[in-house]
This record gives sequence, C-alpha cells and structure tokens, in this order.
Amino acid sequence: MDEDVLPEAAQRRLGSGAWSSGLSTADFAACVAMGLEPVGLVQGFCVMRWGWYGSGNPYMSPWSPYASAGGRGYSEVFRCPHGYGMGMTGGDHRSWGQNYEQSWVEDAWHQGFGSAYRRLVEEAAEVGAHGVIGVVDTARHLTDMSVTEFHMVGTAVVVEGAEHPKGTPPWTTYLAGQRLAKLIEAGFMPVSLAVAMSSVRVWAYCMTDYLMEGRNFTWGGYGAQEVDQVIRARMAVRQIARKHVRDQLGGDSLHGARMDTYGWSLAEGDEVVECTLRGTRVRRFKGFDPVAPPTPTVRLT
Repeated sequence: MDEDVLPEAAQRRLGSGAWSSGLSTADFAACVAMGLEPVGLVQGFCVMRWGWYGSGNPYMSPWSPYASAGGRGYSEVFRCPHGYGMGMTGGDHRSWGQNYEQSWVEDAWHQGFGSAYRRLVEEAAEVGAHGVIGVVDTARHLTDMSVTEFHMVGTAVVVEGAEHPKGTPPWTTYLAGQRLAKLIEAGFMPVSLAVAMSSVRVWAYCMTDYLMEGRNFTWGGYGAQEVDQVIRARMAVRQIARKHVRDQLGGDSLHGARMDTYGWSLAEGDEVVECTLRGTRVRRFKGFDPVAPPTPTVRLT
C-alpha cells in the first residue's frame, strides 16, 4: 500500500520505534497526560537459596534453643506457670519456649529481593529511562521453604522535555496513572521502592502447644483463652517490618504502604510467622500544585 494513502496518525505510528508497556489503558493515558512517555517494559529476576550447614552447627535444627543466638533484636522467653504441666501434660512437657527473630532468613530474603530490584533498575537505565512506574513484584517459594523466586516488572518512562539522565539511577514506584498523578499534584516525587520482610520463629512451650491443639484450661463448660505467645509473635513481626522500612526512608515518607502477614505451622504448636511491608519512598519537592485537567480525546458532540 502506498504510504500516501495511509492516515497521518498511522504513518507516525509506523515510523516510530517499537516499545512495550505493562500499564492499563487508563494508567497509560494518565501518565502521558503528565508528560511521562513509556519507553519499555523492564524486569528483574532472582532465585535465592539459604540455610545453615555443617555438622554440629547449633542452628541446624529449628527446634534447637540455641537458634536464638542467630537472631537479631527481638527475642522472648516463655516459661510454664507454677502448677501447670505436672499431672496434666506429663513430666516431659515443654516447660519453656521462645519467640525469636530469624535474622538469617530476613537477610537472605532482602538479598534476593535486592538483586532482582537492581536488575530492574539496570534495565531501565539501559533504555535511558528517568523512572519506572507501576512496579509489580512477587516472591514465591520453589521446591522447599528455603528456595524463593523473586520477580518484578515495571514500565520504564522518560519525562518529556527533561535531559537524558547521566549517572543517576532511575526512580521507581508501585504507583501509576491517577494515583501517581495525585501524588505529584500534592508535591511529592517517587524516589524508590521501600520493601522489608521480617521473620519470627515460635518455639512453643506447654501452654501454647496445649491451646493450639484446640484445648483450653477451663473445666466445667465453655471457655475462651488468648494464646499469648502467638499474639506476641504476630505483633513483633509487624513491628520489625516497620523498623526495617523506617531504616530505608531516612528523612523521606512512605506512601501507599501494604502489609501482608502470613505463617505456617510446623509441629506441636511451633510455627513461623513472616511479614512483608511494601510502599513507595517519596520526597516533597514543591507545594500543592493542581495538575491541569487532561484534554478529552472523545467528544459526544
């Protein structure tokens, strides 16, 4: 077909370079209205394996009380109250237990996430992007609980009219579209992702073991009782995640935070509780400045 018979818009589209985007139609339109031009879909990937090795290592068994020595910061000991245990759970009952932060798990997780994140940023820098928007990251277990796959993907963008970035890594954000537009309208600019993971091991003592099996210490009718050790572990894992994120922020703020807490049972009341906290690190660069309304592309008249 002769190029002269093609519409002007089609000629312009065919003459431009190819690019890809992970944005929805609405997010794409909002970002273009802000002067952010997509230049490509970028991603980062890592598979991480961790564990303790070596015969005689006190950390080899997760049930070892010495495992707390590998922890960092948080550690609590729970002891059987006087009068409980003997004659009720037997002489071999767990007279004490412990909650402790599994710092080696956190360090390995952050190393894997950080490797995938750096590769995402490196891909964006290679295409000359100023930033990466709409980042989506996933972390899932492979083969066993000590192998985790990290994957993240986002849309690299350039700011129309801005100079080509040199020596400055692209900024990153989970936000896109109207949410990103409102953030910039309020005078904040994304700096980077702020992500942290925390892990707490519950090494149950007799009362926790007893209650987690569905029993209670109330006789003669129905009774409800809190499982204090598990409550304290789940409170601590959230506090640790928040502390890790605060350490990343410096003087900046966290926007769009999302906290996910999950865990799995091991045996006899023991469990592992983990928490991930995600958000965008933002920095104020101006006062509130309303964004100009977008020009409609479809009219009813």
